[in-house]
Amino acid sequence: MAVLNIKPAEACAFDLVALGEVMLRLDPGEERIRCARWFRVWEGGGEYNVARGLRKCFGMRTAVCTAFADNDVGRLIEDLILQGGVDTRFIKWVPFDGVGRTVRNGLNFTERGFGVRAALGVSDRGNSAASQLKPGDFDWDYIFGKLGVRWFHTGGIFAALSETTPKLALEAVQKAKQYGTVVSYDLNYRPSLWKSIGGQKRAQEVNREIAKYVDVMLGNEEDFTACLGFQVEGVDENLLELDVTAFKKMIEKAVREYPNFKVVATTLRAAKTATRNDWAAICWMDGKFYESRKYPDLEILDRIGGGDSFASGLIYGLMTTGDPQLAVEYGAAHGALAMTTPGDTSMATKAEVEHLMRGGSARVQR
Repeated sequence: MAVLNIKPAEACAFDLVALGEVMLRLDPGEERIRCARWFRVWEGGGEYNVARGLRKCFGMRTAVCTAFADNDVGRLIEDLILQGGVDTRFIKWVPFDGVGRTVRNGLNFTERGFGVRAALGVSDRGNSAASQLKPGDFDWDYIFGKLGVRWFHTGGIFAALSETTPKLALEAVQKAKQYGTVVSYDLNYRPSLWKSIGGQKRAQEVNREIAKYVDVMLGNEEDFTACLGFQVEGVDENLLELDVTAFKKMIEKAVREYPNFKVVATTLRAAKTATRNDWAAICWMDGKFYESRKYPDLEILDRIGGGDSFASGLIYGLMTTGDPQLAVEYGAAHGALAMTTPGDTSMATKAEVEHLMRGGSARVQR
């Protein structure tokens, strides 16, 4: 039976450590990026968002491994991370050259979308400190061995940043496995990130190698096809409903090729408009599929980070209950709630997540 062997909490300093880039998100609110006169700032990054959700919503001990240029923008992102309660001791600070010729901090301009207008992200992250991270930059023997980490999370966004970041991701997952730390990985395929460094072919080379060391694999149908080369027959991306049966067959194919996968999970999203989606999730474990309750016509304020919040809820459920049905329910509910508030990260409480899992309504709380 393929089960997760998670270290006891008392034996480790951290429940989860994430490796990835954290950018400063500039949000024009209800306006367009091209017309904005003001921006609200948030911190965000696919891998970091998972650590932040686990800490802020579920009260778990988390940390992030990343790098910033040591200037006021970097210190602003650090301050936002501190507000989320994520441990910052592993941040690498790189001297700033005063201009950004050699190192800078990543920016992500994101408009939320509304109705027929889709959400839009414009990243400005070239030459960022995190993209220059390389093997040897973190002492994994100290982190995984001496301090102890129950769960390690990284993903395909970080692996796509440069020629060195996939090597670091591979080093990290190999070390995590050496010390008995559970490894999760979100494929998170972004064509724009891979376009100039080899495209989909390179994405598959990188992700198929990292996948050999992953216990919990996350991704949607596009991710599995683009990053791992698995085709989903019978799915038309223009349809509003995903053929779940076809997707299940693809997952079964993936776990046959990668018997190290103990859990595979994905969100199921049908985007009717930018602000109204059908939402659910599915999880494979021990040869069985577990589906969350469905959230039809979910009203969305800001969809960015919904998948990351699903991941943090799923991880919480697996770590605390070991029950895949409960875990996928935690993930789907947390992701749904995260998309009702602005910013990349969740503002939900554990009580709100569990209320929604039980089928609770949106009636005013007094």
